[in-house]
Amino acid sequence: MSEEAEEFDLKALEKRMQGALNVLKQEFSGMRTGRASASLLDPISVNAYGTRMPINQVATVSVPEPRMISVQVWDKSNVSAVEKAIRESDLGLNPVVDGTTLRLPIPEMNEERRRELAKVCAKYAEQARVAVRNVRRDGMEQLKKQEKEGIIGKDEHHALADDVQALTDKYIGEIDAALADKEKEIMQV
Repeated sequence: MSEEAEEFDLKALEKRMQGALNVLKQEFSGMRTGRASASLLDPISVNAYGTRMPINQVATVSVPEPRMISVQVWDKSNVSAVEKAIRESDLGLNPVVDGTTLRLPIPEMNEERRRELAKVCAKYAEQARVAVRNVRRDGMEQLKKQEKEGIIGKDEHHALADDVQALTDKYIGEIDAALADKEKEIMQV
């Protein structure tokens, strides 16, 4: 490999693919399995003060009971926005408003609800796969450009392209494994 070819940074591509996997795992941690968890509300953002904000920046989220989440909204004017954001999320929760506190009872999960959650997980996994494929596409375009400019040769291009594809396959496999684990966890009664 020539010294100029090191401009192509496989580590940077891997870091971006790992980022997509990390986002997926964070979204999965918010998917409930019948137990209350403060991280359940992490993916929710609220329209507050003219912008979208994570729920934890406008309220305190706690778990006082195993099947209850409590959301203490700091500013009374944001209570309806927080309630609306929770209702519109894919989580299927119905907040009970009590002043500036929202109580979210976690219902028992039935078969239909488990299947819905599994579909939401599959949607998150597909978004992660698309993100990984986009990183691969960027890497391949960078390789083509470097070959066209004469920075790398045809053989080097093909070797690096194989490395990029192997990295893509690895991360797609990890995404599929994470999805399978989460679906198994959700469908477990």
